[in-house]
Amino acid sequence: MLVVEHVTDLKTPPADRPTIFTTTWCGYCRRLKSQLDRAGVAYDEVNIEQVPEAADLVAKVNDGNETVPTVWFADGSTLTNPSAGQVQAKLA
Repeated sequence: MLVVEHVTDLKTPPADRPTIFTTTWCGYCRRLKSQLDRAGVAYDEVNIEQVPEAADLVAKVNDGNETVPTVWFADGSTLTNPSAGQVQAKLA
């Protein structure tokens, strides 16, 4: 897992791993990250409270809501509050 504190490009997602947009207080985020860690799934983590551009992206894909966890994939698609199984299926 790579924790990103400054994002320079939110136009193009990483090609080799998903990005999980989170907050520190989000229990669903902690659960998803823990499950992906146990499954050996690599991802980047971006805290939307520390990276305003990330909060804007999350709101854009969630009808104006800063809903986390939101997962951003290499093809540009997103899943909001997915299960670890949904993330793994999307990566397969």
